[in-house]
Amino acid sequence: MAEFDKAHNLTAKIEGGYVNDPQDKGGETYKGIARKYHSNWAGWIIIDEYKKDHQLKRNDVIRDEQLEFLTLLFYREKFWDVNRLDGLDNQDVANEIYDTGVNMGTRTAAKMLQEALNLLNRNEKDYRDLAVDGKIGTITLSKTNIFCRKYPQVLLKTLNGLQFMRYVEICKKNPAQERFFRGWLLRV
Repeated sequence: MAEFDKAHNLTAKIEGGYVNDPQDKGGETYKGIARKYHSNWAGWIIIDEYKKDHQLKRNDVIRDEQLEFLTLLFYREKFWDVNRLDGLDNQDVANEIYDTGVNMGTRTAAKMLQEALNLLNRNEKDYRDLAVDGKIGTITLSKTNIFCRKYPQVLLKTLNGLQFMRYVEICKKNPAQERFFRGWLLRV
């Protein structure tokens, strides 16, 4: 069974600390949690109180046990549990789906997994195509675990290829996003 802490420790290194980049679509973020998309997250109360007495610079981290707890709880519930990643046997694949979910959204990460499994099933010689619905259920978990017993690296390469293609499409649609492309590649 894959472990949340292992996946989160890898992703946390990429997410950093506090950022308020006006060109970032997420706007103000703390450890990758965007206020624009998660304005009700309880950690914003602690951050706002801290900002009354301190000026936060790029990648600053607030040393506060409650804030750290809220951050871990948020990531576990919103990005790990929602995609049922405890049900995966391969830690590397779970890490990849978790990180992609944090960066692109959990539905997108789930769809990429389903699409990858469909691409790799040799025109349904191994199993019937999965519904690409963005929900990791029992069938998606089962097919992932079966495939990973023999070919985990092939699945990882396919997931990374799909992720790379998505970043390229984002930049094609909005060239201003190219400023983030190098950083995004750290995730591929």
